[in-house]
Amino acid sequence: MKIQKSAFLMIALAATAHADNIAMEDQSQILTRAGDPASNRYFQPPQESELPDNAYGQLVQQGRAIFVDTKKHAPDYVGNGLACANCHLEQGRKANSAPLWAAYNMYPAYRKKNDKVNSYAERVQGCFQFSMNGKAPEADGPVIAALSAYSYWLATGAPTGQELPGRAYPEVPQPEGGYDLAKGEQVYAAQCSVCHGSNGEGQKSGDDYVFPPLWGADSFNWGAGMHRINTAAAFIKENMPLGKGGTLSDEDAWNVAAFMNSHERPQDPRLIDGSVEKTRDKYHAKDGVNLYGQTVNGKMLGKGL
Repeated sequence: MKIQKSAFLMIALAATAHADNIAMEDQSQILTRAGDPASNRYFQPPQESELPDNAYGQLVQQGRAIFVDTKKHAPDYVGNGLACANCHLEQGRKANSAPLWAAYNMYPAYRKKNDKVNSYAERVQGCFQFSMNGKAPEADGPVIAALSAYSYWLATGAPTGQELPGRAYPEVPQPEGGYDLAKGEQVYAAQCSVCHGSNGEGQKSGDDYVFPPLWGADSFNWGAGMHRINTAAAFIKENMPLGKGGTLSDEDAWNVAAFMNSHERPQDPRLIDGSVEKTRDKYHAKDGVNLYGQTVNGKMLGKGL
């Protein structure tokens, strides 16, 4: 089965949260240029040995613990089997994997997703709502305080408001012929299933996930950025298979990203009037390349689990 989609990425946006007809760039968009790996010029965050032994250092450690094992340390706010570190690799340190050191100093920033200028706390709240299919921690509560402290510490010495090399998942151009779900299934079986399971269910040790589920009820919901095929392809190309990032071709990255995102997952929490069609029109039709509200193998995706 071969499906070709057009990318609807928007470079500029009209409207702020409370003002019309003002062009605003989506400053939070993480699909941007990559750094030059050969130059080794990525920002270097501090090492854990450099943490001060005081209240601030303890808060940073709490933030790191939440980041790495989110469900254990923030269980009231997580609704699936994912942790922050599943998408922001090496404890939020890895360049080209949306590292925290490249994100923290870029906020406040306008976001197309909720059409307003977001604080860093609001950006993190969105991760809990969508990527972890949960609910937003209080902006002034202990979870956000700890995660913000961890992010702030990783960004020690980084310039404010300057986009650093390695901030993004480097963009991968869509193949000229479109993506191919059948080929994506083959790539998944050969390169991904050993860790993530033959049905995308992930792998557990006891009650804890060792490798995260990629679709199904315990994965990210339809509102998460990773549901976009272009975003998933960029992450996969740079970072997967784990420890062997950059070994897949652009075509393979797109095909396997499309295959992953051709499966059902939890509903977009922004669902409008119980209608997938209305929700697609408002939130998904111009949000990159995605299959929400589309029919694949005779079934409409987006009804949720």
